[in-house]
Amino acid sequence: MQPGVEVPTQAELEAWNVQLKEIGEEYRGLMSDLLERIVPSDAADSIYGDMRDSFQAAAESLMGNPPQLWQTQARLMQDQFQLWQNGMRAMAGEQVEPLVTPPKGDRRFKDEAWTSDPYYLAIMQQYLLFSRTVEELIDGLDMPADQKHRLGFYARQMVNAMAPTNFVTTNPEVMRKTLETRGQNLVDGLARLRHDLGNSAEGLNVTMTDRSAFEVGKNIAVTPGSVVYENELIQLIQYAPTTEEVFKTPLLVIPPWINKYYILDLREDNSLVKWLVGQGHTVFLISWRNPGPAQRELTWADFMQLGPIDAMEAIEQATGEKSVNMLSYCVGGTLAASTVAYLTSTRRGRKVKSVTYMTTLQDFRDPGEIGVFLSEPVLAGIEEKMASDGYLDGRVMAFSFNLLRENDLFWSFYINNYLKGDVPAPFDLLYWNTDGTNLPASTHGWYLRHMYLENRLVQPGGIELDGVKIDLRKVSAPSYFLSTREDHIAKWNSTYYGALLPKGPVKFVLGGSGHIAGVVNPPAKNKYGYWTNDALPETHEEWLAGAEQHEGSWWPHWQAWITENGYADPEKRLPARQPGDGELDILEPAPGRYVKMTIPEVLGEIPPSSDD
Repeated sequence: MQPGVEVPTQAELEAWNVQLKEIGEEYRGLMSDLLERIVPSDAADSIYGDMRDSFQAAAESLMGNPPQLWQTQARLMQDQFQLWQNGMRAMAGEQVEPLVTPPKGDRRFKDEAWTSDPYYLAIMQQYLLFSRTVEELIDGLDMPADQKHRLGFYARQMVNAMAPTNFVTTNPEVMRKTLETRGQNLVDGLARLRHDLGNSAEGLNVTMTDRSAFEVGKNIAVTPGSVVYENELIQLIQYAPTTEEVFKTPLLVIPPWINKYYILDLREDNSLVKWLVGQGHTVFLISWRNPGPAQRELTWADFMQLGPIDAMEAIEQATGEKSVNMLSYCVGGTLAASTVAYLTSTRRGRKVKSVTYMTTLQDFRDPGEIGVFLSEPVLAGIEEKMASDGYLDGRVMAFSFNLLRENDLFWSFYINNYLKGDVPAPFDLLYWNTDGTNLPASTHGWYLRHMYLENRLVQPGGIELDGVKIDLRKVSAPSYFLSTREDHIAKWNSTYYGALLPKGPVKFVLGGSGHIAGVVNPPAKNKYGYWTNDALPETHEEWLAGAEQHEGSWWPHWQAWITENGYADPEKRLPARQPGDGELDILEPAPGRYVKMTIPEVLGEIPPSSDD
């Protein structure tokens, strides 16, 4: 028994027996649920196969280099002996410095017991030594770089899954709560785990927030506006003006269709949409449909035609303007680049007065860790799965993205929800993060292969859309590129090279923070900062070396760029446009029906909400 734990009374033992019985019932139910899900899909099986191949190749590399293995083992044995000696000294009351400490930013071991209690201190250090040994072994392997990268990812997932924080008896916070609640935390946690498994497609989509605290159109996505156009794929929202005059040229916002548009309109104090309206722009925004099996045949060209091109035609009907400024985000930016290049090749390039790309990959030379899931065998498995279903379930995509930051986006919630039995707190960003969208088979398979795997968008004529070969080098529309320094989804050392492609004027800006916070960075917060450089040297390292750092948000810098260059001309203002003033009637209030459809509703797992 651990020091400081009192001997339980008979009444306490009886209470524990009741709790253990309930825990056993929940555990049996969990095992039954897991057995029903034990057969992997084609996509999951291909990942398991690639994992097996990677570890087999690692074993063969180690066999071919015995000195590396011996040296690593010898160091580990020495460290373990030193750890044992330190433990004995600590038990004798001597103050001993830890042999190894968690890396900076590792929040798993923040509880005081990890450093004050010799039992937990020893467990933590043993784990950290093992983790370091695995990293050193992989670093020294003689393997192809891409396979070594995947091996590192798989090994990291396994090592982090084995962390002592993930188990009841080796997590001091969990042990304290288990004793305090007599195991009720485990009963509640097992029930939540079964619930989350039932709401997952493959893997486990942990509940990250109290979803009942939010409702789209009620307390998020509330900037006033109206849906003025819709087709099979999009609803087009025109936002109500808040200024007496507006710029003549409308602004079309093209968000990603992986997750929903309202990341740009979460709350009033951080809504980019609201801020843009307040700057005098007539803002139109594409709200993508949450697709299901019926949309399986939609292609990248369909997304272009039914998305930005149809939206521009609708905007012309609503405002009379034949050109727009585009503001795009993530994969919406990749589509925007394809669209601008397509319009250029069909002699309609003037329809785009300027285009802004926020954290957008055009050159996929280094896709980051998401590339682990995009080797040829894994992609083949994903394609086979999508061919069968007609779509990629957005919950599978969410699980994959969460594994890119597994300790923060998976295991921390696993511990809080299932081991501590805590109820997740309300958090609008995490609500958005779990409100996913499906991806049509034809579009997504084509995108993964042509962009990520083959990097064909940067090749002149490498992409053909509706019979038209496109070339980003021919684009003359002025471009503004916003990347973020800590982005792990669209790494800036790849997004930068997209800025070297257009022949028109280009401004590249690097924001602080990551893929979300670096974009949704309102000026009032005065956070993160950004870097600028008027030059565009051949490499991103040279660009950063010559860049100037600025305080605060990049939003005002973008507004200055678009107005000072006349793309949104301050000298050509008009009385504010109201939705419905032009040839397009109001169909329904913003945010519209499309954004409210959840994956379970789309797939018929639950009936649609009463207001849909």
